[in-house]
Amino acid sequence: MNFDYSKEPGKKQQRACCKTEVTPYVSIITAYYNAGKYFEQTFFSVMNQIFPWYEWIIVNDGSTDRESVDRLKQISDRDSRIRILNKENGGISSARNLGIRESKTEYVVPLDADDLITPTYLEKLFWALYFEPGAAWAYTDVVGFQGQQYLWKKSFSSEIMKRENLLTCTAMIRKSALEQIGLYEEVEKHYNEDWMAWLKLLAEKQYPVHVNGYDFWYRRTDTGVLSAVKNDAHAKELIARQAELITESVEAKEFPSRPEINGFLAPKVSEWKEVNFVNNDKISMLLVFPWMEMGGADQFNLDIVRRIDKDKFTITIITTLKAENEWRNRFEECTSDIHHLPDFLDTADYAEYVSYLIKSRNIHVIFLSNSYYGYYLMPWIKMKFPKIAVIDYVHMEEWYWRNGGYARLSGVSEWCIDKTYVCNNKTRRVLIDHFKRREDSVETLYVGVDKERFDSEKIAYGEIRERFGIPKDKKVILFPCRIHPQKRPFFMFEIAKKVIAIRNDICFLVAGDGAQWRELKEEIERSGFNDYFVCPGQIDEMEKVYRDSDLTLICSLKEGLSLTAYESCAMRTPVITSDVGGQSELIDESVGRVIPLLQEETQIDNRIYSDEEVQLYVNAIIELLEDEEQYRMCCDNCRKKITEQFSTDIMIKRLEKEIIRVMENVQVRIPDRSCFCGIAENYLTTYVELENYDKLVNLNYEPDTNYELKRIANSKWGRRLIRVMMKVKLNRLFR
Repeated sequence: MNFDYSKEPGKKQQRACCKTEVTPYVSIITAYYNAGKYFEQTFFSVMNQIFPWYEWIIVNDGSTDRESVDRLKQISDRDSRIRILNKENGGISSARNLGIRESKTEYVVPLDADDLITPTYLEKLFWALYFEPGAAWAYTDVVGFQGQQYLWKKSFSSEIMKRENLLTCTAMIRKSALEQIGLYEEVEKHYNEDWMAWLKLLAEKQYPVHVNGYDFWYRRTDTGVLSAVKNDAHAKELIARQAELITESVEAKEFPSRPEINGFLAPKVSEWKEVNFVNNDKISMLLVFPWMEMGGADQFNLDIVRRIDKDKFTITIITTLKAENEWRNRFEECTSDIHHLPDFLDTADYAEYVSYLIKSRNIHVIFLSNSYYGYYLMPWIKMKFPKIAVIDYVHMEEWYWRNGGYARLSGVSEWCIDKTYVCNNKTRRVLIDHFKRREDSVETLYVGVDKERFDSEKIAYGEIRERFGIPKDKKVILFPCRIHPQKRPFFMFEIAKKVIAIRNDICFLVAGDGAQWRELKEEIERSGFNDYFVCPGQIDEMEKVYRDSDLTLICSLKEGLSLTAYESCAMRTPVITSDVGGQSELIDESVGRVIPLLQEETQIDNRIYSDEEVQLYVNAIIELLEDEEQYRMCCDNCRKKITEQFSTDIMIKRLEKEIIRVMENVQVRIPDRSCFCGIAENYLTTYVELENYDKLVNLNYEPDTNYELKRIANSKWGRRLIRVMMKVKLNRLFR
């Protein structure tokens, strides 16, 4: 995992201080002793919390540095949620205990004066404990930074905890659990008080919730308390004696957790009453995505988040599919209100949490794109919040996946979606003609490209060629995509072999990685074509890649309207593409070539290709490369077409107008509520049941997995579930 340690929370204050009274639900407790050096960054990280309903009790533990004391006074005047308590120096445990006793809430978060928390830290842990009422505390994974850089992510083990502290000082702890163990032991000024507290809780058979995500940043310095007590013999003895009192193994709640089968509980609407006081005069949008990974659809999502007018709109994002979220940092540069639900919730709890977000952010508009769960959620949302405008965006129809993919889901969900936008006219016709959507309910909104970033005049020629050793006299044919059956990488290889047989001054640059990347490289090597291919995997600076390429090749089995086609045109690089999705709405003979698709879409990863189709691509490539005048005209037309019709600026301005128009004209088109409310609840709950069944099959539970699966399969419910999974198309329910 490539982790960016430069993204420290709290580098600057992003949310305003609060001057009014706030009902606190969480108490942050900070022991403060001459802590001026790093405290401002800690202060900013607390002020930036998305969950604003907290009190911050800072206990001045007899500080002797006048500048540090003065800074405390200044800070307390800036925010009504801060309280300063003063005491004689007694050590961390003593200071924390005073703060805990003075706290007004059930949840306490000990936070040292030099450590940092991400903006969603409080919110994630609060709700993790809410949904797991039997747990005593919740904690996240850890980033070590400054003196040492590391990522700390380990599965919880009460046995290992007896020998090694797997946790750090900062977590969200139920105050009642701390009171049960007598708070922190005040046996020494400095010792392993955090480890001791965890061991005491485990001895009482209390268990934690382990939330995924690197949300706590632990500052490593040579002068820290941890360094002082690391080799302290008395501290080790205290820990060893406490560890002996743990007589039973304790398991943490981890995610993904063991699925609950056959619960079939109706989703709940959150009873939350508080409304976030920040930006409440703007249009509040909830964006529902599957993940934040590399891809064309994700780039479109990112463009919306980056470019939408922040003076008019606020953005909250939820993602619903387990993923590494490698682009999360890019999204966080635009909004910190991001919630990756699989990190801290069971699927059955998603709906209640989403309803909490709707209430606490006063959501006006939901924008849904490519989230399978999101489509199952929307009928229930529309039943419970009928005045919210629901918009979805469909990139393509996919007949080889669930009989249409997201287009099918959108098609059968018309009654709970106020407006559907698609990236090309062909997909619009599919929704109307095949899925029977009303003509006025679906509109085409082209994706667009950043014409400022993708501008060949701003980028020097030759950097990519030099990086990969490609001579300047070679013609570069770019194949930019996920190396996935949908993109037909092995079909590309067949085209390449025939092109190379005609011209040996060709280099094919494969820019991207994916499921078939390694297999493709092995096939190229086995066939003896290494000298004609460069396959570096994913390249972040794609504008430089287009600059050094002569043609872009897109031979996909399926596209909506490829982002790489937009980017290539913006960079004056002609495109040769298969005639799929809306490709022909951007690419024509003025900017490249469109080649008819001669393979059935459902034959995904079929590697028996039509010689006729291969030859059509070969002819197009050779023709464009050899006719210099026509090639130059294509290059000029590419750039002109983007700037006049297909830039991101054009797309965003239209989208903003559309959002406002849809929001102002929301129609409550819900069928008979008494009938459909129950159906909507069961529709969503069935999704949860099916997902849990899949998890149970895929998770390797020992030793009773086989028994449990057989029990389910042989039960009346199990047989019914299998019939549902294999035969019933649930999405036709709302046709």
